[in-house]
This record gives sequence, C-alpha cells and structure tokens, in this order.
Amino acid sequence: MTLTVLLAGFFCAVVGLHAVSCALVVWRLRGSDPSQVAANHPPLSVIRPVCGLDPYLDETLASSFSDLAGACEVIFCVAQPDDPAIPVIRRLIAAHPEAAAQLLIGIDVISGNPKLNNVAKGWAAARHDAIVIIDSNVLLPRDYVQTLFASWRPDTGLVTSPPVGIRAEGLWAKVESAFLNTYQDRWQMASDQLGNGFAQGKVLFWRRHVLEAAGGLAALGRDLAEDVASTKVVRAAGLKVRVVRRPFPQPLGRRSFGEVWSRQLRWARVRRDGFPALFALEPLTGLVPPLATLIALALAGVVSTLVVPLFLGFWYGAEWLVARQADWPATLADVGAWLVRDVLLLAIWLGAFAAKGFVWRGNAMQPPPMPTTH
Repeated sequence: MTLTVLLAGFFCAVVGLHAVSCALVVWRLRGSDPSQVAANHPPLSVIRPVCGLDPYLDETLASSFSDLAGACEVIFCVAQPDDPAIPVIRRLIAAHPEAAAQLLIGIDVISGNPKLNNVAKGWAAARHDAIVIIDSNVLLPRDYVQTLFASWRPDTGLVTSPPVGIRAEGLWAKVESAFLNTYQDRWQMASDQLGNGFAQGKVLFWRRHVLEAAGGLAALGRDLAEDVASTKVVRAAGLKVRVVRRPFPQPLGRRSFGEVWSRQLRWARVRRDGFPALFALEPLTGLVPPLATLIALALAGVVSTLVVPLFLGFWYGAEWLVARQADWPATLADVGAWLVRDVLLLAIWLGAFAAKGFVWRGNAMQPPPMPTTH
C-alpha cells in the first residue's frame, strides 16, 4: 500500500508539473501582443557570428536588416578567410547600402570557445552600449529590435530568445523541432514567467557595461557554453535574464538522426556541466517516468488500463494547446515527433554522463578546469 501511494503521488506530481508548465506558457501568450517601445530606442549593435552555409542562410542573415533604425549597425563575424559564407555576406551588405554594416574576418583567442573567439572582434568594434549577439541561423522578425528593447526592464541584465523550429523537412527535423518548441522552449518560457529566466546562446542582448563589469566577453568562456556563463554572470550581478515573449524562429530544413542526436547530446552535456542539480531532475520533465508509473499501477490493478490512453491524450493535448497558442507547428506528424522525442529524452540524459565534453564544428570542447585554491 505504501509503494502504491508513493507511485501515485509521484505520478500526480510529474503530471501536475507538466500541466503547470503548459498553462504558464498559454497564459503568457494569451491575447494580442503588447505594443512595442517607440522607434526612438537607443542605437543597437547587431553582431552575427557566421561559420559555413547553414540552411536558409541568405534569408536568416538578410533578416538582420529588417527593422533597423539608421543609428543601428550590423557586424558579421567570420573566423576563416575561405569561409563559403563570405560571398553571401558581401552580397547582403551591398544590397543594403542604407545600413551601417561590415564584415570582419579573423580570430581573437580569448577563450576555449570558438564562437566567442569569432565574436570578439565584433564586440571590440561595436559602437554602442546596446549589443546583441545573434546566431546566423536565426530568422529575425521585422520588429526584432523593438522586441528586444521592449523586453528590457530596470532589473534586466540580459534579454534572450530560444529558437523556434520551423520549416522542418522529414521525420528527424520534426523531432528536432519537437525538442526545441514544446519541450525546451516551453520550459524556458515557463521559467521566465516565474521570474527565473535563463539564457540561450541563439540570441544574447547585452548592455555592454553589464558584461564588462564581469570581465568582458572572455567571462563567457568560463563554462562549457556561453549561455550558461551568461546566466551566471547576470545572476551574480543581482539582475535577471528575460526571455522575449514570443521566441524567434529558426528554419531547420532537413536533419538526420545523427545530427539530432549529437546536437541534443551536446546541449545535455552543457546543462549537466552548468547546472548539475537541475540536470539531475530532467528525467521528471519527460513522458517516460509518469507513463511507466501509470502502467505499473495498471498492472497492479490500482487503476484501469483505459487510463493509459487518457493520460497520453492529456499529456500531448496540453502540448498541442501550447503549440497552437504560440503558432508553432502542431500537425499530427508533429505530435508523432513529440512521441519520438520523449522516447529519446531519457537515452540522451543517460548519454550525457558518458563524457564531459563534445565536438562542435570540428572543435573539441571541454569544461574549463576548476580554479585552484592556495
């Protein structure tokens, strides 16, 4: 009887957590979008690190120019002089003579993170106090500048946006979208709704003085990924990370199983290294533990087996409501991808313990060594 009570309590707690996270995001997105700040916002420096030809690169980089005031600038950063993205960037700069845009090529080694080493020259060249670093595969809405400034509050140290997977072609791209949207984005938005936002490296909108007070851009190399370090820097300053109300999209194109697995495993190791206590609880955010518990209760005769399909309908119905409210992909094929994602979640969590580092774009990434004490 005691075990049955414990299992039932565990099931209710996990399902309740899932329901609350979904409800928070639906509540967050209810109604019409709030009016944005006036057009006379402070000038902004937009830094876009580029490496290779991502899907839809022309379109995603062109979106940098969508809604810039004359005082804003765009800085494209490329590490290698033979990068195939360089002709694309030069074409876009030539097509937007009205914008203050430039291409910077080279590496300034400030950390073990190749992305930061690529961004460093752009950060040094940026003319303004407001600086946003945006990955090359993010498709920015026309009002992204106003959205970033509208998300800033007096207690803000950083504004961020996780990626929303769109234009997923094929099963594994849809699974990638399932990881991004109704799982990772949902939890990030729900946490932000409770005042506990955390950074995502796709979009990092800083006020220069906040990061410089912590040691500058090199401070973001203290952890395995710059988003974990950004969260720690902001919280150490007594400030908050804010997530934009509606995250910015990322067109995915096609994905293979290997690409999805390696990317999710990489992010899992980043979370394990950066926030180990929270990472230890991650299995409780997936379908497998409550489903296994419910099946055990059904086999023991505590509940009817008919409860299992009802539970699955409730679990994915809540996610479907989130996707519909957010205007994210929510077809029957997407729901099937959510199920595949949930099967993989526990395997990825376990796989994160197999090694500490990972390989990213040909670069071996390892957690920085622990500081020595004397």
